[in-house]
Amino acid sequence: MRIPNHIGLIPDGNRRWAVSKGYSKEKGYQYGLMPGLIMFKLCEKEGVKELTYYGFTTDNTKRPAFQRKSFTEACVKAVEMLSKENASLLVVGNTKSPMFPKSLLPYTKTRTDFGKGGIKVNFLVNYGWEWDLGNLSENSSTNRKTITSFLKSSDISRVDLIIRWGGRRRLSGFLPVQSIYSDFYVIDRYWPDFKPEDFYNALQWYDTQDITLGG
Repeated sequence: MRIPNHIGLIPDGNRRWAVSKGYSKEKGYQYGLMPGLIMFKLCEKEGVKELTYYGFTTDNTKRPAFQRKSFTEACVKAVEMLSKENASLLVVGNTKSPMFPKSLLPYTKTRTDFGKGGIKVNFLVNYGWEWDLGNLSENSSTNRKTITSFLKSSDISRVDLIIRWGGRRRLSGFLPVQSIYSDFYVIDRYWPDFKPEDFYNALQWYDTQDITLGG
């Protein structure tokens, strides 16, 4: 089976899951932590080389303060969990905003290797597509290789497969340049209800796609 080099994850449905269980919306984020770790281990097992988690966006920070606090704390905890694995971590997001968790600043300048290193893990925290493209201008050339060097997410490679939980059929601003030729697989199950079969079904589906990159 063909394994994508780089998988992007949009772990959606946390709030809807919480409501369905009778919890307040902000409680859902903590239940998404273990699925994220399981997904990491599955990707490691199958030889995926790069993995990008969509943590939270600049638009998400418009939500009520108690929800912001909850998903920010979940992102910080996720990094703590990854620090116990073999991974090469880079956190990407608008660090100049007060919404960015200061404890994650050390991981934003360059990749940090945990354990023996391993899978490149990108964590999008307080990420916005307009922020990412902010350095682009008409003078940056139309050459694709040159344009990517102007991205604030320039250290993140092209995404082969994007998997979104929660049933929504949209990218929600996820890495607009790196995802231009990504295959997009949607799972109706909410992220906290993640099952390994979600990952393997996505891989099987990806294996049937005609990957031409426009050629």
